[in-house]
Formats: sequence, C-alpha cells, structure tokens
Amino acid sequence: MKSLGDDGAELRPLEPWQAEEFFAHMERGRDFIGEHIGFADAAKDLESARDLLQGYADKAAADVGRIFGIWLDDKLVGGVLFRIMDIPQGRVEVGCWLEPSATGHGLVTRAAGVLIDWAIRERGVVRVEWMVSSRNEASIAVARRLGMSRDGVLRSHHEYRGVRQDLEVWSLLAPEWESR
Repeated sequence: MKSLGDDGAELRPLEPWQAEEFFAHMERGRDFIGEHIGFADAAKDLESARDLLQGYADKAAADVGRIFGIWLDDKLVGGVLFRIMDIPQGRVEVGCWLEPSATGHGLVTRAAGVLIDWAIRERGVVRVEWMVSSRNEASIAVARRLGMSRDGVLRSHHEYRGVRQDLEVWSLLAPEWESR
C-alpha cells in the first residue's frame, strides 16, 4: 500500500481475490472507461473480471506485467498498470483508467508517477512508454504532466469497437525522469 497524498488516495496491488470489488468498479464506470480502455469490455461479468486479474497475477509472477488499484477513501476508483514489462530490454508500458467520479484530482498522474519511479529506480528501466488513442485527451494530458515526449502516431493502428484508432506513442527516458 502506498499513499498518493493527503486526500486519502492509495495505490495497492489489485489481485484476483478482489474481483468482486473490481467488477463493481467496472460497472460504475463502464461507459466512461470503455470509451478508450478495453477493460470495460474484458470485465463483462464476475468471472471475466477474475480472469483479467488472474492474468495480471500470472504476469506479475513471470515479471512481465503488474496491475494496481487506486483507492480513494477506501473505494476502488481506478488503476494503473505495467501492461508490458520487458526488464531485460529496460522497457515498460504504463497504462491507466479511472471511473468518472475520480477524475480531476490528479490520481492517475500521481499513481503512474509511483510506478515510473519504481521501474526506473528499482528495476533499472531506461524507457517508459505510454500508448494512447489520439481521441483520449485526458490520457494525453497525463503523459504531458509526467514529462513524456510524443514519439509519433501509428495511424489507423487497430480497431476498437468497430472504429479504426490512431495510436499515439509517448515516452520518457530514465535520465529525463531523474532530472525532474
């Protein structure tokens, strides 16, 4: 458990035994989260929510990914994750999501900063990536607040809910983080 400030926000590992709480959180924010994040579609019921969390537990055991919840006043309101951890190559991809009630408080920026700091200082990561739909202005704003640079756009990268998406690639290098 890691405090994210003096507003009662905490970052905690999100594990399979918390599937009911995770699913209830997805239900509260499904439409909002699902605009850009596939978790809303992946966690469509309790079993699939548990499977999603188990997948990240397996990734953590293999040291190739991790998932953390953001709790505000002891209520799960979002999360951050290492979607990809390639420690031998010194590269991670960070992702995030929030339910609507938790937006506007800097929670994702603070939580992602904790993950980035740990990856760089404890694991020796050199490059942190942030992949985001060009339509997801809030997530792009977080990348900017974290000091990331826009590497480019992968045009028409993938289909999401029947629409082709441009994917922006943002990154931060360890020396840039350390000089902040």
